[in-house]
Amino acid sequence: MRWCLAVLLAAALALGAVGMPSPAPLRFAQDGRFKVALFADLHYGENAWTDWGPAQDEGSDRVMAAVLDAEKPDFVVYLGDLVTANNVPIPNATLYWDRAFSPTRSRGIPWATIFGNHDDMPFEWPSEWFSPAGVPPVHCPPSTMPSSGCSFRGTPRMELTTAEIHRDVAGLSRSSVGPQELWPGVSNYVLQVLSQEEREDPALLMYFLDSGGGSYPEVISGAQVRWFQSQSQFLNPDGRIPELIFWHIPSTAYTKVAPKAMSKISRPCVGSLNMEDVAPQEAEWGMMNALAKRPSVKAIFVGHNHGLDWCCPYDELCLCFARHTGHGGYGDWPRGARVVEMSEKPFSVKSWIRMENGSTHSHIVLDLGTSR
Repeated sequence: MRWCLAVLLAAALALGAVGMPSPAPLRFAQDGRFKVALFADLHYGENAWTDWGPAQDEGSDRVMAAVLDAEKPDFVVYLGDLVTANNVPIPNATLYWDRAFSPTRSRGIPWATIFGNHDDMPFEWPSEWFSPAGVPPVHCPPSTMPSSGCSFRGTPRMELTTAEIHRDVAGLSRSSVGPQELWPGVSNYVLQVLSQEEREDPALLMYFLDSGGGSYPEVISGAQVRWFQSQSQFLNPDGRIPELIFWHIPSTAYTKVAPKAMSKISRPCVGSLNMEDVAPQEAEWGMMNALAKRPSVKAIFVGHNHGLDWCCPYDELCLCFARHTGHGGYGDWPRGARVVEMSEKPFSVKSWIRMENGSTHSHIVLDLGTSR
């Protein structure tokens, strides 16, 4: 009975709205594997009034298409900063938000989103617009909204997620607005991946958390810690189900295990890109302590730092950066995506980076700490 109730709870969280058709459950494949691609820091919508900006968006389209076609993942996680809202002068950033899903949607792959620090920022007027030449022509994308033209208000988290869910006629989005008591944080929810066997028992739990930024401080709050503890106790009281965690901005724990910036990455850390210091959340309110005490938690995945792609051990779990996927955002390092593959029996987690050019590197077995 507990597992049936848990499955119903997860379905309700994933839908985020009453009356929508129930999506197909996530499940390990018959070969016992479940593969996830992480798309981090896409930064759609930059400099739409120039030729440069739209060209970066096209580049981001290509990176995702290349990764999806090479890896054929079972699931995609959009790891925050899908748009650079502070650079988006259109009435509704959902136009770009929706574009970010297009490569995944067109291939029929389900996905989930979490928020980054740029996704709901208000527009920041470029200083050059106040030069003698004045404001340049701003070419806004065609709008599906009743009012067209350009606007500079930003698009709230709730509006972005609600639009994503309501426009998902194929039932592929597993995103949720999360419990109201955690607002203004929105992307707080848990998804279950069922066993490859024809049972309704979950074999993997994936927790998604809103690490703030943009419209409110860059933190994971004490309320979110309590929510995680409540959810994990209900869904996984004996800790027998493996758990993975996803949020955007690294916690301060990442600074404790980080290789020195600009140095070569060496064991026990694994990666290829170490070009900046970790830019962590503003404070630590207990989430890392809660996760480190749970042997069922195998790894945490974040984005935010475009110049980092390493994984390092922290107590009994792994702290991992994704790879900067989008051609928007700072840094000119080659683009790619972190891929995470789980095997159900016995449970193991492997990860590697798939680059835009098709190459792979930084292979690591996360739960064993070995690499090649």
